[in-house]
Amino acid sequence: MVTVPDVLRAIADDKSLALFNTIALSNCDSDICINTLGLTRKQYYSRLSAFQKSGIVKRRAGKYSLTTFGILLYHSQELIGKALNEYWKLNAIDSIHVSGLPEEQIFKIVDTLITNQEIKNIILEQIKEKFPIFVAQVPFVSLSKKEK
Repeated sequence: MVTVPDVLRAIADDKSLALFNTIALSNCDSDICINTLGLTRKQYYSRLSAFQKSGIVKRRAGKYSLTTFGILLYHSQELIGKALNEYWKLNAIDSIHVSGLPEEQIFKIVDTLITNQEIKNIILEQIKEKFPIFVAQVPFVSLSKKEK
């Protein structure tokens, strides 16, 4: 059985993540991948073996591609990248939340500061779960693009 640590270990270093992303975005030839990423053949195939054992990559007709699980992992790490782009804003929201501002103000700040709709939806959903009465009283809150 594959565990979360197994999956995270498989993509943990920069070169493994670069190889994973390369597989996700293209079907590059093994020699091109090895040279482009600066890997030895052993490093390349060791990483591919770890990807296969963790269930994120499969080999079909001599080409490596993401499994359905791998696609979810790819999109999850993309979301982490988007969150890193909003990192200082997320820290600001954390410090404002700790400062004791009313939840209504925090809600407005989140809606104003966070530009990525996917991240905003996650944060607003968490607020909704923790403060369901509050969210029901705020009519301007939209949790998806379709509702706007």
